[in-house]
Amino acid sequence: MTASVLQIRARVRRRRGLVVSAALLAVLIVTVVSLSVGDYDFAPADLWRTLWGGGDRVQTYVVFQVRAPRMAMALLVGASLGAAGALLQSLLRNPLASPDLLGISGGAGAAAVFAILILGLSGPLLAVAAFGGGLIVAAFLLLAGQRRADGGYRLILAGVGVAFLCVALMNYMMVRAKVELAQSALIWLTGSLSSTPWWNVATVFVVALLATPAVIACARWLPLTQMGAATAASLGVRTATVRTAAVLTAVLLTSVTCAFVGPIAFIALCAPAIARPLLGHGAVGIGTSAAVGAALLGAADLVAQFALPGMSVPVGVVTGAIGAVFLLWLLATSKGRQL
Repeated sequence: MTASVLQIRARVRRRRGLVVSAALLAVLIVTVVSLSVGDYDFAPADLWRTLWGGGDRVQTYVVFQVRAPRMAMALLVGASLGAAGALLQSLLRNPLASPDLLGISGGAGAAAVFAILILGLSGPLLAVAAFGGGLIVAAFLLLAGQRRADGGYRLILAGVGVAFLCVALMNYMMVRAKVELAQSALIWLTGSLSSTPWWNVATVFVVALLATPAVIACARWLPLTQMGAATAASLGVRTATVRTAAVLTAVLLTSVTCAFVGPIAFIALCAPAIARPLLGHGAVGIGTSAAVGAALLGAADLVAQFALPGMSVPVGVVTGAIGAVFLLWLLATSKGRQL
């Protein structure tokens, strides 16, 4: 192995380390601000003392029962959506391939709305229903994209159509439902992190933990599949298996977050698009995308809570506004025009 190759590898590792460190630092800053700021402000010393069990009853309640569950859910959901978006974008080699635009979030949302309004489900059963809806959409997209060589583009176009169909189904169910149920479903559809109990956080954490081995395996094999099916097969990689594993993992991560906080838009699109250029060298960057997604959603939740004086808006409103601007910028760049 030549010295130039060793130097390139060293530079790649150094750059990856810097990017990951910066993303984790952003997550840490968002975490501290989320726990400190609110109607009851904490000085750094008071927050540190409360975290280690030295606060009074009010401080302990505010930190551990009000702010910490919401902050933890924001970080978990952001990381899960960032990883899901990185999996799909790397698999299809297209920066527009995200669960929102492919209709996976729409399928999970439609199934969840049906479970809420028609079946009266909640909690873990709602997560199962959302996963089923996302899985149905993913299966349809895989069938739509496997017939031709341009399957990635066909899959994205089919996903956009499915997303509109899911929106129509959700609107129909909302119109037919009772006012009280429709109002609760509407708040859920916007995407909200308010009133998050610890058991919701624990459920999302367990699912993300179970999906981690699949994410690591996909991160290892996806770069080889990007070299083409023939080259990947010659290296012993089963492209169909990797493709199915990546899609199922993305559906699982998207559906479980959708079930508990609603279909939060554009985090899965923006996080990988920010992480990949920072890493460079055609990296998949699933872990970095997860860290960027956590920081993005945590920061968006802070904006949702405190940007407008005297009122709080659902975090989905903020991510939708930011994501729309980001999508327009992406389409206006040279890479976007090549799509």
